[in-house]
Amino acid sequence: MGVTPKIAPSMLSSDFANLASEAHRMINYGADWLHMDIMDGHFVPNLTMGAPIIESLRKHTKAYLDCHLMVTNPLDYVEPLGKAGASGFTFHIETSKDNWKELIQNIKSHGMKPGVAIKPGTSVEEVYPLVESENPVQMVLVMTVEPGFGGQKFMPEMMDKVRKLRQKYPSLDIEVDGGLGPSTIDAAASAGANCIVAGSSVFGAPEPDQVISLLRHSVEKSQ
Repeated sequence: MGVTPKIAPSMLSSDFANLASEAHRMINYGADWLHMDIMDGHFVPNLTMGAPIIESLRKHTKAYLDCHLMVTNPLDYVEPLGKAGASGFTFHIETSKDNWKELIQNIKSHGMKPGVAIKPGTSVEEVYPLVESENPVQMVLVMTVEPGFGGQKFMPEMMDKVRKLRQKYPSLDIEVDGGLGPSTIDAAASAGANCIVAGSSVFGAPEPDQVISLLRHSVEKSQ
């Protein structure tokens, strides 16, 4: 399979008052990406961060900023995030059924990598047209918890979606987010996930570098 492991600590679990040093710490520990959860308080009940925080963080790091948009109107965020220095822009199919083609085009024209996310209750078939489009998304994010809050329990039944995607698209980046850590990584990696978002399991660990290394090794082993 032509996919590489990408370990993305979720900055939602970091110390927000020290975002720059937390970003440096994670990259020094071997993280590939930094996962940024952008929530608007509408699509999900929580309110987290927006373009100003991405812009501030970008001044302190060259890292890939993997932005996950849990928002009602993702189109409104494309230009601000592009200008702020976001690297990846992942929108939810649930909010974009009618305008995903326009959204993908806009994301690419602002220099970001487009991805699409699905909530646990959404069937995986809904994203097939976006992966097979002439102008496709470059990543699919399978939520393994209900989006909105950190620290939730991993839903193993979501691995069927990952398996279907991997069988159908051998070279697609497939990301999982929610409850990932040492006890759940093997299930996700063996199903075919290669982009791993991990929040509390990394930031809450006595030695985060060991957890990042373990996550990477599990993905490599499953390839």
